[in-house]
Amino acid sequence: MLKQPKDKSSLVRVMNSTFFDLPAPKNISFSWNMGSMLFLCLFLQILTGLLLASSYSPDMENSFITVMLSMENVTKNWLIRYIHANGASLFFICLYYHIGRNMYYQSYLYKHTWFIGVTIFILTMATAFLGYVLPNNQMSYWGASVITNLLSEVPYIGPDLIKLVWGSSSVSAPTVMRFFSFHFLLPFVIVGLTIIHIALLHETGSKNPLGVLSINNKYMFNPIFIFKDMLGFMLGLFSLFLISLLFPLTLGDDENFFNFNPYVTPIHIQPEWYFLFAYAILRSIPNKLGGVIALTAAIFILYLMPYMHLAYLPSTFYPLNKLIFFGFSVNVLLLTWIGMCPVEKPYILTGQILSFCYFLYYTMSPLLNYYWEKTIKL
Repeated sequence: MLKQPKDKSSLVRVMNSTFFDLPAPKNISFSWNMGSMLFLCLFLQILTGLLLASSYSPDMENSFITVMLSMENVTKNWLIRYIHANGASLFFICLYYHIGRNMYYQSYLYKHTWFIGVTIFILTMATAFLGYVLPNNQMSYWGASVITNLLSEVPYIGPDLIKLVWGSSSVSAPTVMRFFSFHFLLPFVIVGLTIIHIALLHETGSKNPLGVLSINNKYMFNPIFIFKDMLGFMLGLFSLFLISLLFPLTLGDDENFFNFNPYVTPIHIQPEWYFLFAYAILRSIPNKLGGVIALTAAIFILYLMPYMHLAYLPSTFYPLNKLIFFGFSVNVLLLTWIGMCPVEKPYILTGQILSFCYFLYYTMSPLLNYYWEKTIKL
């Protein structure tokens, strides 16, 4: 247990020994850089978000016009907004890669660290959705209407819960004000949980690709892994600025250029690309309540992964399990594609099959691990 430092120099030494001199396995790869990349993305999103908030008006009638005018009249505000919008995409790319790596190498066995990480993931999704609504364009308005309407399926309190969220009988000015408030506050909650997440990680140490104990086979985090993280920062920032300057609208929707119109429904309502896999699962169930349950289960099933693990040896020792994991990754990508497709044949049936395979992975993978381990012991 660390003693209370008596002066500032002692405090610096404690911080260095805690955060920079942490022993890390020698054989960790670039996949372990995603944690630091996520911290960089979070910092950029908070910084650009604070700058954008200074020129934003949370009003139903004027939000869209305010956003458009601020991009034209406020110095470099167009660049800040594009960095913020595309930075969210970079954030989710790193986040999904980070979660996938932890699933592949079974880092979820560090339960407390995993639970905090999943909570950060859910809060990040909530923050991104709230921010998507704020420009009040045609797609964000109808996206907010569709997603918040799902709350009507909550037993007993569904209708009252929708009114509480909307602050009115439909998506209106109070809704935008509430969404703006929570979109502003949640990132700071995520920062606090991130600090807890890192502290818990330092208690257990990082896993390594072999999944075996490596107590005597470690390097200090500084300077070797600091330089690796800095290389990841440069690559990430280069990619972000390249897209923001040359292809800023690639990941957006054409409906984002139009002010909201409550009397004209877009032909195909869809969220941002990083929500499409969950949106496809929602649409694959013909019953509204069933779709809400499937959508919720698709995210919250991550909390159950530590308890579904049955084997002792890491799954990376079994080639078939590797194939299943990469098949699961392809399945999520295909669900993302299905979420962009119209609700018609053959996309409906394809989405239902892919949704079934999505949930099948969470039961099949641990059972196969257990089977292979018992077979080898025999």
